[in-house]
Amino acid sequence: MGKSFMPKIRTERDLKRVQLAGLQWTVNQVYKNSEFYRNRFDEAGVRPKQIKSLKDISKLPFTTAKDLQEGYPFPLRSVPFEKIVRIHASSGTTGKRKVLCYTQKDINDWANMFARCYEMAGLTTKDRVQIAVGYGVWTAGVGFQSGVERLGATAIPIGPGNIDMQCQFLEDFQSTVLCATASMALLMGEEVEKRGLTDKIALKKVIMGSERSSDAMRIRMKELLGVEHVFDIPGMTELYGPGTGLDCLYHEGIHYWADYYILELLNPETLEPVAPGETGEMVVTTLRKEAAPLIRYRTRDLTRLIPKRCSCGSILPMHDRLLGRSDDMFIIRAVNIYPGQIDHLLSGIKEAGSEYQIHLHRKEDGKDYMTVKVERAEGLPPSGDDALTRTIEEEIKKQILVSGKVEVVNYGSLPRSERKSKRVYDHREEA
Repeated sequence: MGKSFMPKIRTERDLKRVQLAGLQWTVNQVYKNSEFYRNRFDEAGVRPKQIKSLKDISKLPFTTAKDLQEGYPFPLRSVPFEKIVRIHASSGTTGKRKVLCYTQKDINDWANMFARCYEMAGLTTKDRVQIAVGYGVWTAGVGFQSGVERLGATAIPIGPGNIDMQCQFLEDFQSTVLCATASMALLMGEEVEKRGLTDKIALKKVIMGSERSSDAMRIRMKELLGVEHVFDIPGMTELYGPGTGLDCLYHEGIHYWADYYILELLNPETLEPVAPGETGEMVVTTLRKEAAPLIRYRTRDLTRLIPKRCSCGSILPMHDRLLGRSDDMFIIRAVNIYPGQIDHLLSGIKEAGSEYQIHLHRKEDGKDYMTVKVERAEGLPPSGDDALTRTIEEEIKKQILVSGKVEVVNYGSLPRSERKSKRVYDHREEA
């Protein structure tokens, strides 16, 4: 193995020292160079010199997606334009795109972080990595590719979609790793099986990101593609892009790069810290980012910290897989529900497939109703549908404390997507 991208940090105390130095550097950087942040700090009555310990982070103001949209086209910029070497933007599903600037150091740091992901997944320079995520102004494709090249493995930058070419490349180039969204990886698995390629490909690992995935989805992926490991890679444009953490070979949680950013988990309503192990909103503060640093950025992503050391022995802390977003929560009969809860519930029922949709309706009686469409597992006859329907309905009532109607549909009948699958269809506004 050549160069390692793991931090040289040995103890919790060393990690906290690195974090404090990074936090102090960042608050000085933004106060001096960003009009936006200087105004925010002044409004909050806080000065960089008041940040003397990691606890003092609670004195700093929050930053939100709205701030990025209102600051368009160069929000949070904290360096002169001549130091900016690249911009990326989020897909902009709501309102203006969130645009982020990068200096050369930011690009290098991001490539190192991504190479660390691959190293943690056990990749070496002998691996051939097929990159089936989007290229363009968003961060995915170029992020995955830079990390592969930084590690010294072989990048096969194919992009999303184009299933015929994907299958041909898997076979011809003997790719050992597939990087894709969870939906795309599942779609590829189904195609590989359909085309009888299972024994002709050399895949060992799948690294998937950008959307939640259930255990059922992972098990199916492993079966169809014949891989040993499926890894979860988090990431968002605001925080460099994908590559800011990964679950290791033990899969006990997602290690996050705490030497590059501080992760707080806060109650989305009160913005106070949640207890260790409790679910909260991820709030991030960068420690080395030059062009567009983040100060207590509210990601809206929900997860929990895993309050134990991983069996792999890494000093890097872990958070759980994402439960969902505080803004994709929906309310039925005064109960707050996240799509991740449905994922989790279906994963425990082996007769259920991994694909599902949630449909919300408001009937004439003024009440809200939820229907969950679920594919039956592949190869099962429809004769078991009534029993499967009852099982899922009972689990929804027991685990989520709300009644829902379940409709079992044929395996493969719900749409497959090369990007993120849409899970929740709220028809209540149409009523």
